[in-house]
Amino acid sequence: MALHPSIIDFVENLINYYISEASSYKQIAQIYADEAKDITAATLGIIIGCVYSGFLQTYKNQRQNPSLEDTQEFNEIVKQRAADIRKAILATKS
Repeated sequence: MALHPSIIDFVENLINYYISEASSYKQIAQIYADEAKDITAATLGIIIGCVYSGFLQTYKNQRQNPSLEDTQEFNEIVKQRAADIRKAILATKS
């Protein structure tokens, strides 16, 4: 089963939002700089976690759970956009 186009659009829009706010999330990651030696990786993890949370919330709002296939397709979308997210993180001032 493929993701519904509205969910794909939602995930893409979430990714775009978090890309536009990468500097804010980088600041959050820098708070934990002692624990996270790689700020870019930590920021990427925070952003992907936020996007995943939004993805899960769309299902919860419909009183559903994503299937394994839905989650795999979500992961593919994020994987395809990971370079865009990293680029936005690296472009922000430290």
